[in-house]
Amino acid sequence: MESLPALVTDLALILILAGVVSLLFKKLRQPLVLGYIVAGFLAGKNMPYMPSVEDTGGVETWSQIGVIFLMFTLGLEFSFKKIIRQGPRPLITACLVMFCMMAVGNGVGHLFGWSQMDCLFLGGMLAMSSTTIIFKAFSDLGLMQQKFASRVLSVLVLEDILGILLMVVLSGVAVSQRLEGSELALSLMQLGFFLVLWFVVGVFVIPTLLRRTKRLMNGETLLIVSVACCFLLVVIAARVGYSTAFGAFMMGSILAETVEAERIERLVAPVKDLFGAIFFVSVGMLVDPSVLVEYWLPILVLTVSILVGQAVLGTGSFLLTGHTLKTSVQCGFSLAQVGEFAFIIASMGLSLGVTSRFLYPVIVAVSIVTTFLTPYMIRLAQRRHLPAVTLRLPYSGEHANTERGAWHQLLVALGIQVGVYSILSAACILLSLSALLMFTRALLGHWPGNIVCGLLTLALVAPFLRAIVMRKNHSEEWQMISRHGWMHRLLLLLTLLVRFGIATCYIYYVLDYLSPYRYYWHWLAAVMLMLIFCGSSRVKRISRRLESTFRRNLSAREEQVGDSENEVRAFARLMLNDDGDEGEAPIMLRHIRLSASMPFCGKPLRDSRLREDYGCQVVGLEQTDGSLLMPEADYVLQPDDTLWLVGEQSALLRLRSMETSAL
Repeated sequence: MESLPALVTDLALILILAGVVSLLFKKLRQPLVLGYIVAGFLAGKNMPYMPSVEDTGGVETWSQIGVIFLMFTLGLEFSFKKIIRQGPRPLITACLVMFCMMAVGNGVGHLFGWSQMDCLFLGGMLAMSSTTIIFKAFSDLGLMQQKFASRVLSVLVLEDILGILLMVVLSGVAVSQRLEGSELALSLMQLGFFLVLWFVVGVFVIPTLLRRTKRLMNGETLLIVSVACCFLLVVIAARVGYSTAFGAFMMGSILAETVEAERIERLVAPVKDLFGAIFFVSVGMLVDPSVLVEYWLPILVLTVSILVGQAVLGTGSFLLTGHTLKTSVQCGFSLAQVGEFAFIIASMGLSLGVTSRFLYPVIVAVSIVTTFLTPYMIRLAQRRHLPAVTLRLPYSGEHANTERGAWHQLLVALGIQVGVYSILSAACILLSLSALLMFTRALLGHWPGNIVCGLLTLALVAPFLRAIVMRKNHSEEWQMISRHGWMHRLLLLLTLLVRFGIATCYIYYVLDYLSPYRYYWHWLAAVMLMLIFCGSSRVKRISRRLESTFRRNLSAREEQVGDSENEVRAFARLMLNDDGDEGEAPIMLRHIRLSASMPFCGKPLRDSRLREDYGCQVVGLEQTDGSLLMPEADYVLQPDDTLWLVGEQSALLRLRSMETSAL
């Protein structure tokens, strides 16, 4: 008789328990994450009355894969462009909330006399709220269309990306066992270097690859290629000293800018759900009832600290960034829990051996309690009738006059331009001198190899160096500033000379590294080569082509979304016999979840009078089992079905208000 490996029997036990418990929690309308944690507790060695997992090492490996897929799909939902368009307020709010909650966690840890590393990691665990749990709570309560909900979700997205940075910093501190300002600044600079490099190169390469192989990309192939790209960057991130979660998130954010983003997200979702469930089950396996009994007081104090801290400090953070008091209270109360990132940070601390083992089950218990209390905190904030008080920080994106505005826009653009192209140039030079040079020397000998490597390196970086110097020199802002007098023209010339000097330094470094001549000959040659690059029409053409490809890849998804929205509106007008006059309200696509109290629920679709009474047309239906269909006229609308409707905004808002009141 063939004997099964322990990992197979463990997976059978885990998935059976996870399936049964998730069905129970689905029936109770509780987050599935909590169900998986309960299933993990039942499968763990701390539950003596049931079969337990034998190969814990294998399950930990699978749970690490779960973290990778969780962060990959989180990146697929992230958009750097959308965050930038929202301005500084969400970023400032997220930083304030995270800093305040880190201070709360650190203070609670010191209150109980825990070690410095335990306090530091505990602060990181409390710094971020759960995007998944809050999103589900808003959806269940019918608050997704509320203004404050969009503010909360924007801050949550920023907390996720800042959480990635926090994990990198914590892992660096864990290795060095100390936190110094210079080391932290160096770590952040290195992180920024790889962040920009991977994003820029990824956006240039990945969408181009997907576009050129589109005819070959069926669902299976696209899934394999996407996951392969994810694990490629995971390996690269691990090799350069960063967490696998960071690499997975970055590849997800790169693929999020492609036209295939939604399709990739749908394909990866089942894989993420499977491995994500295993990860949360592994979290539950570490829950030790004896530890919970022993540390009941810290659990209670941490729970109260999170509820009160977010209610007070979170509210204050939103208030300080210009939101009204009512909106701030709604946002602050909504953030009162810890979620998935706390588990990831806790597991990272355990794997690095810098945190105590009791911290993991403690934070899991705190997360369970605060998750159960999340809907009640959100409802509590809705019942408050508060005055429309607004405070504002002394910052503004507007400028007093056109001159200052032009200088601001130009300097920001030049800073981004110099930063991005400098990173690309540095990466090309480092890669060339570390890999290409060895090959050319082995093939041609020392000095001939140096010459060939130098020529290839300079040819490679020439378009980037030219862009550092020449871009924005004929922009609208440049022309506007130059009309304000000779002093402004002199300052513009100074910016040009500074950029020319920066670009020349890169050429000098290559020449000085490969050439045996004196340094002044290298400087002279570097200046001459830079002048040649700036005047070369071929280098200019290549530089513009590279930038054009990057911009096209970066905006391709938005253009496709715009086209799709126009098609939906045109289809809606056709269904509603709407001629689309300019004065009429825009046609929109929305969905509502049915409840028994709605007048058309329980009736056949033909008798629902959705079109006659509400001005909406049904274009799709999602049943409670998740299946999608185009309902027939005799289909009986059931409670908890999700209807997809097209119509005017006012009509859809009327139906959404019915959905909210029914919930």
